[in-house]
Amino acid sequence: MNIGLLNITVRDLVKDYHDDGEGGVTGYGGKLDIRPPYQREFIYGEKERNAVIDTIRQGFPLNVMYWADIGDGRFEIIDGQQRTIAIARYVTGEFSVPVEGKPRAFHNLQTDQMDRILDYQLMVYACSGTASERLKWFEIINIAGKVLTRQEHRNAVYHGPWVSSARGYFSRRGCPAYGIGNKLLKGSAIRQDYLETAIRWIAGGDIENYMSRHQHARSAVALWNHFRSVVDWVNATFTTYRKEMRGVEWGPLYDRFGNTDQDPRVLEDRTRQLMLDDDVTSKSGIYPYLLDGDERHLSIRAFSDAMKREAFERQQGVCPDCREQFDIEEMHADHIDPWARGGRTIAANCRMRCKPCNRRKGDK
Repeated sequence: MNIGLLNITVRDLVKDYHDDGEGGVTGYGGKLDIRPPYQREFIYGEKERNAVIDTIRQGFPLNVMYWADIGDGRFEIIDGQQRTIAIARYVTGEFSVPVEGKPRAFHNLQTDQMDRILDYQLMVYACSGTASERLKWFEIINIAGKVLTRQEHRNAVYHGPWVSSARGYFSRRGCPAYGIGNKLLKGSAIRQDYLETAIRWIAGGDIENYMSRHQHARSAVALWNHFRSVVDWVNATFTTYRKEMRGVEWGPLYDRFGNTDQDPRVLEDRTRQLMLDDDVTSKSGIYPYLLDGDERHLSIRAFSDAMKREAFERQQGVCPDCREQFDIEEMHADHIDPWARGGRTIAANCRMRCKPCNRRKGDK
C-alpha cells in the first residue's frame, strides 16, 4: 500500500458536491465518493457540526482526513466523512452557525470571510492498494474515532449490492422501516439498529452467516418482505399499541406463532389485566408470555425479606412438605396460591419451603 499527502482546499472539496440519497454522496468535482459502502450515515449533531465550521473559520488545524486512491484520478473517503459532509452542507447553505453571537449561513458572510473558508487547506492522506487493504486501513484508523456499532462494522465487512439495497429500506432517516415499524423498534435507523434487528429476525439470530450468504445478492427485498410480515402480524395480533411493545423480540415470536390462531380480543383483555397487575414487574414480557405461557418473561415480584421472615416465624421454621425444621437461609419463599391462579405476592400468601423440596416442586 502506498500513502501520499494531498493538500486540498475547501473550495476543491465542495466543488460539484451532490447528495443523491440512495445514489450516494460525491464531491471534489465528482471525483470523490464521500459515502462508500463501508461508511456510516451522517451522524454529527449540531454541536459537532458547528465545531468543524468554527475550526475552519478561525483557521485552526482540522484533524487529518484519509482518502483511498481508486485509480483514474478518483477517490473514496476512508476517514473524514462526517467532517466533509458538515463542510459541504455549510458551504451549500444547508445550515447556519453562530458568528459573533448571531446565526450566519455561508451566503450571509462577507466576501473575505467566504474566501477564508474556501481557501482553507485540508490535510488529506491518500492511499492506494487493494479493496481489502483499504478496508483494513479503514478499520484501523477508525479505532480512535467514533466507535463503529456492530452492524456498521458488518456493513463494512460484507459491503456490496445487498447491503446497499438493505440500507435503502432500513438505514436512512425516514426510511420505509421507520414508517411502519418505529414504534416496535429500539435504537436508530442511521446507526443501523433497525437493519440489525431485521436481519436478526429473519436469520434466527445468525446475522453474520446471513450477510455472508447474501453479500452479492442484487436486492434485499426478501429481508424487507419478512420485516413487513412480522410488523403486520404484530399489529393484527395485539391491536392496541402500548409503549411496552417497543423492543420486544417479535421475530422469534412470529416464527413460532405467526401461523397459529390467536384471538386479538382475548389477548387485549389479558394484556390490560396484566398491565394493572403490580406483581408483573416486566411489562414488556407480557407479550411473549401471552403466546408461550412462560412466567419468567414477567419477572413476577419476589417476596420481600419481611414477608419471608413472617412466613418463617409462622411455620416455626418447619418445611410444609418434608416436615423437617430448617434455618431461614436454607429455605425458599413460594406462593401458597399460585400467581397464575390469582395468588398475590403478599405475606399471607407466602410459605417457606426447604431448598430440596422447592427444587422437587420446580421439577414437576
